[in-house]
Amino acid sequence: MNDFDPASLLDPPAFPADRVAGLADRLARLIGTSGDVLLVQAEAVVALEAVAVSLGRPGFKVINIVTSPYGVWFGRWLRRAGASVVEIRAEAARPVSTRAVAATLDAHPDAKLLALVHAESASGICNPLEAILRLARERDMLTVVDAVASLGGHSFAADAMGADVVVIGPQKALAGPAGISAVSVSKRAWAEIDRPDAPATSTLSLLDQKRLWLDAGRGALPGTPPPLELWALAAALDRVEAEGIDSIIDRHTEAATAARDGLQALGLKPWAGPEEASHLVTTFAVPADVDIAPLLDQLRATDPEFSLGVGAGAERLIRLNHTGRRADPAVVHAMISALADVLRR
Repeated sequence: MNDFDPASLLDPPAFPADRVAGLADRLARLIGTSGDVLLVQAEAVVALEAVAVSLGRPGFKVINIVTSPYGVWFGRWLRRAGASVVEIRAEAARPVSTRAVAATLDAHPDAKLLALVHAESASGICNPLEAILRLARERDMLTVVDAVASLGGHSFAADAMGADVVVIGPQKALAGPAGISAVSVSKRAWAEIDRPDAPATSTLSLLDQKRLWLDAGRGALPGTPPPLELWALAAALDRVEAEGIDSIIDRHTEAATAARDGLQALGLKPWAGPEEASHLVTTFAVPADVDIAPLLDQLRATDPEFSLGVGAGAERLIRLNHTGRRADPAVVHAMISALADVLRR
C-alpha cells in the first residue's frame, strides 16, 4: 500500500459503451435473475432510496421489516413518497421471526409490497430470507431485498426465491468498487414502477433508467459514466468469475465459522448463532462492566477492521470484519489472536 500512487488513477480511458450491458448481464447471473439489471452510478444507499422513491406513492401499502438503520431509512423514504408503511421491528439488533412476519401479513391483506434486508453488517445478523419470501409469494406480494451485504457471502437466487427487486453493492463480498451499485427489477415490479405518476428527471428515478438506458438499447449510461468505477467493476467480476461464486460463498462461510469458533475459544459468546449470523462480519457483546472505548482502541491498533456495531441494540457489539478479500482463515486467525492479546492485557 505504501507504493500506491494516487496519480495512477488519473486520466483513465473511457469505458466502452458496448460493454456496459455485459456488466449488467454478469451481475444478473450472480443475483440469479432473468429480470432487468440497472447500474446506478452511486453507492448502494442511493440505489435503495431510488427503489423506495420509484415504488412508493399514495395508496400503496408496504410491509417494511426493520432490523437495522437501513430498514428505518427505507421506511422513511417510502413515507416521503406517500406510501402507507407498516413496520415489523425485530428485537434490537436481532433477526426478525417468520412468525411475526406471517402475523403482520395476515393482519394487512391489502399490503402490496414486502421489504427487508437480507444480511446485516450493522450487527452481524441474517434474516430468514427464503422463509419470508415464501410467505410473501403465497400472498402474491411484491418483494424488495437489500442484498448489499449478502450477495457473495450467502446463497442467493432471486428468481427461485421470488425476489422482485434486489439491490446490490459490489463493495462487500464481491470485493469490488463502492461507487457503483445495481438494482434488479422483475416484470411484475416494472408494472408498479412504470406508471404515469412515477418520478422522472431525477437521479432517484428507476423509470428514467428504463427509458434512457433499457429502452434505448443498453448503450452508454445516461449522464457522464464513471470510467474508474466501471473498469473496477469489470475487474472485480473477472476475479469473481475466476474464483467462482460458490467458492466465494464457501470462503465467507468458513471465515464466519472460524470467527465464531475463535470467540468461543476465548470464552466470548458470538452475538448470533450459526443459523442467524451474517457471513461477512461476526460480532460479540462487550460485557457491561468493561469500558468499550479503550478495548476497541487497542484492537484497532492491531487491525482497523475491528469496529463497533451500528444502530439500536448494537452499541456494545464489536465487529470482526471478514468481508470480501478478508474472508480468509489467516485474517480471521490474526483477528482472534489480536483479541486474545488485548484481553490478556
